Amino acid sequence: MKDLRGRIALVTGGSRGIGPCIARALAEQGVHIALAARTADALERVALELASLGVRTLAVAVDLTDPGARAALVERVESELGPIDILVHNAGAEAVVRYAEQSPDSIARLIETNVTAPLLLSRLVLPRMIQRRRGHIVSIASVQGKLGTGYLATYAATKAALIEWTGALRDELEGTGVGASVICPGLVSRVGMWAAYGERAPMFAGESSPEQVAEAVIRAVRDNRHEQIVNPWPMWPVLLLKVVSPSLANSLMKRLGFLESARRLADTGREP
Repeated sequence: MKDLRGRIALVTGGSRGIGPCIARALAEQGVHIALAARTADALERVALELASLGVRTLAVAVDLTDPGARAALVERVESELGPIDILVHNAGAEAVVRYAEQSPDSIARLIETNVTAPLLLSRLVLPRMIQRRRGHIVSIASVQGKLGTGYLATYAATKAALIEWTGALRDELEGTGVGASVICPGLVSRVGMWAAYGERAPMFAGESSPEQVAEAVIRAVRDNRHEQIVNPWPMWPVLLLKVVSPSLANSLMKRLGFLESARRLADTGREP
C-alpha cells in the first residue's frame, strides 16, 4: 500500500505505550486514525493531538476481549470514518512471573488479550478488505516470540502465536491485495515493558525507541513486509543459533542479562 494518504487506520492500544507513536507516524502520512483502548480520557488526549496534524480522528473506549464490543468497534469506525484500510494490533498485556506461580486468570487474560482478541478482530475486518482488494494488518509481537526468556513464558507464547499466525495468513492473502505484517521489537525505551515496571533494560541488551517501532510499521504497510525485527543489535546470529542449538541461544540470552532482569522483576511480585 504505497500511498497511505486518506486511508483509514484502526490502532488498538492507542492510549499509551507504543500505540500513540504508531498512530502519530500514520497520521503524519495523512492517515485518518481510529484509536481503541480501555481508557477514554487518555484516548481523547491522543486523538486531539493527532487531529492537529490535519487528519480525522476517533477515540473509542472498548474492552477488546468482549466479542460484542469488538463488533461494535468495527461498525462505529467504518460508520464514522470509513472502511478500515489498516488494522494495527498493538493492545497487549504482559506479566513477568514464575510460570508455576502464575494464576490461571492471569494466563487466560494474556492469551485472550494478546492472541484471541487480535485474531477475532481481524476476522471481522478481513472479508471487507478482501472484497475491496485493499488492506493491511499489522501485529505488534516481540523478540520474545522468537527467543522466549524465563519468567515471561506465557507472554512469549502469545507473541510466538502472533508471529506464526501472520506467516500463515500471508499465504492465504497472496493475490488478494491485502497484506499482513508482524513487528518484533526487542526492548523498547521509555514506554516498553521494562519501563512499565519502572526498570531499565539490561545493560548489554540495548533499547530501541518507540519511534523506531512506529517507523517499522510504516515500512511494513508500504512494502508489505512479512516481518521486521526492531533491535539495536543484529538478531539474525542469535536466531540462527536458536535453530541450530536452542540451548546455546538461551545461554547467550542469559549472558546478555535478560534472565537475571526478568527473575528480579518476577521476585518483586509487581504487575506493570
